[in-house]
Amino acid sequence: MDILKIYQYALQREYEGKRFFEENAKRLSHAAVSGAFINLAAEEQKHIDFIQEQISRLEKGSLSDSGMGREMQKTDFYSQRAESESLDSSILESIVPDLPVLRMAYLIERDFAEFYENAAKEAEGDAKEVLLMLAEWERGHEDIFRKYHDTAFEKYAKNLV
Repeated sequence: MDILKIYQYALQREYEGKRFFEENAKRLSHAAVSGAFINLAAEEQKHIDFIQEQISRLEKGSLSDSGMGREMQKTDFYSQRAESESLDSSILESIVPDLPVLRMAYLIERDFAEFYENAAKEAEGDAKEVLLMLAEWERGHEDIFRKYHDTAFEKYAKNLV
């Protein structure tokens, strides 16, 4: 397995994800969801920096190093704050127009997590730890957007009946 190629591919995907969140933050109708997208774009930048560090280490002949990632986990403000925030019914109603974008955000994060988990199955040592760490971060983001989407969709579906 060529871990450098995995990191390079991951880096491109993280850039795509960041771009998706930045572009859609401007289009979303609800400020709280738009803010979540802006914050997630900043989180994706942290993932980009982390992966770039791993690539740099490998290009210099060193091994992957998960230490930077462990430090990032200590300051994962976005996920902690998003988990603690709840959505009241007025917010849910205003999110309904954004359901397709929320669904896409959820799917992007799920795809990232699956990619990292599958790559980790083939990796060893610190490279495996790095990939599992990235998968865990993406699963956290996936959960947040799934909750936003599912809760808003449930509210919307109840109003259809």
